[in-house]
Amino acid sequence: MAQRMFLQRILTPSVKSLRVPAPSLSALLSRATHAPCLPSPPASLSRSALPPAGRPISTSPVCRVTFNIQDTEDFQERVIGSECPVVVDFHAQWCGPCKILGPRLEKMVTKQQGKVLMAKVDIDDHTDLAIEYEVSAVPTVLAMKNGDVVDKFVGLKDEDQLDAFLKKLIGP
Repeated sequence: MAQRMFLQRILTPSVKSLRVPAPSLSALLSRATHAPCLPSPPASLSRSALPPAGRPISTSPVCRVTFNIQDTEDFQERVIGSECPVVVDFHAQWCGPCKILGPRLEKMVTKQQGKVLMAKVDIDDHTDLAIEYEVSAVPTVLAMKNGDVVDKFVGLKDEDQLDAFLKKLIGP
C-alpha cells in the first residue's frame, strides 16, 4: 500500500507543473490585430477581466479561423453573412479521405493568417445543407465569397493544389 502511494505521488504530475502563465493584455490585443477577418477584441476587455497570473487557462486564440457549423442559422450567419472568404468543408465521420483532407486543409487555412475562414459541415448532421449545395460525394470543398460559391472541388488534393485553391479565393 505504501509503495503504491509513493509511486502515485511520483508519477502523478503536480497541479503547479501543469499551470500555464496567463498572457498579458498586450499579447492578446496584438494577436487580434494581425488577422483582418477576425473580430477585434471587445472594448470592455481590461486587465481586471483577465484571470490572475498562474491560473491554468487556454492560450489558444479567442476566435479561431476554423469552426464547426451547428445548424442552418449558424451557417447563414457565419458563412453566408461573412465579410471574409470562407472555405466550406463538407465531410463525414466515416469518410477516410475526409480524415486526410480535413487536417491538411485546416493547416493551409491557418497559414493564411485570418484572410480566409474555414467552416466544417458534417453531412450526416446537416443533410439539408448538403442537398442545398449539391454535395453528392465527400469530401466536397466549396469556396464562398460574399455568400456565393465561387469555386468547388471534390476529393483529395495535395498541398500545392490546396494552396492554389486558397490563393484563387483570396485574390491578389
